[in-house]
Amino acid sequence: MRITLTPPAPFRLDLTALALRRDAANVVDRWRPPTYRRVFAPDGAAFEVVVQQHAPTEEPRLTVDVLGPEGVYPTQQVAALLSAVLGLDLDLGAFYAAAANDDPLAELARRFAGLRPPLLPTVFEALVSGVACQQLSLAVGMRLLARLAAAYGAEHEGHHAFPRPEDLSSAEPQHLRAMGFSLRKSETILHLAGAATEGRLDLESLRGVDTGTAVANLMDLPGIGRWTAHYVALRGLGRLEVFPVDDVGAQNKLQDVLGLEQRPGSEETRRIVDRWGAYQGFLYFHLLLDGLERRGMLDPVEPST
Repeated sequence: MRITLTPPAPFRLDLTALALRRDAANVVDRWRPPTYRRVFAPDGAAFEVVVQQHAPTEEPRLTVDVLGPEGVYPTQQVAALLSAVLGLDLDLGAFYAAAANDDPLAELARRFAGLRPPLLPTVFEALVSGVACQQLSLAVGMRLLARLAAAYGAEHEGHHAFPRPEDLSSAEPQHLRAMGFSLRKSETILHLAGAATEGRLDLESLRGVDTGTAVANLMDLPGIGRWTAHYVALRGLGRLEVFPVDDVGAQNKLQDVLGLEQRPGSEETRRIVDRWGAYQGFLYFHLLLDGLERRGMLDPVEPST
């Protein structure tokens, strides 16, 4: 099955996929220029999407091949799922207008024009991803998530979807410990999975509440602090007004981009990013790409006519 999507300009699949992937250790979101691939299994049946951009940034057009059992997921729902994950329907005109009048942001916006803020498909995935990466380097956290997906995610031709809560229902803490998760993280992940499977925790309902309430509700969960709650609000709920101010990597990137003498702490970071208001979370993704580029890990392929 093939779908054609035409997001509003500007759009670049390469930059958006790289912001979603974050690190080469991510085996769920795969980017091999010029193609983004991912296995989904929202109802347990796995299918893979293969996405390419066939038109330039200012006239974007995407083709999506859906591989798997015929009719496993309706075309309209696949299109809606990818539109959310790749930020295709967002109107970022106000962001670009504001960026034009701000020197450091203008330069980032120019270099990464066409980037969209990506979204993890479920709040559960964002929450588990945040827990896995707590107090670890991104590469280590992504390797843990890769092992979790390989062990418990639905499989399509050798690649795995991210596990659903019910996929982890038979897991034991020692299983996750053997993958490299700490005991506390193992127990947190399995507690969240069990509560979601049994209907005691409705994470998707957070999409319907304001950001402050969502963050507070997340922080009420065991093992979830402010950094993880902000991470989930941005990457799982798409709240672009949230910048994870406790993120040391983001603090380092702010220092580099703004030429600060030292890395800003959490409160200073908050004061700095408040100037970008409703788009400070989008700044976070620009800083991510800037960091990848500085380390020689950015492998974009700008679409041609």
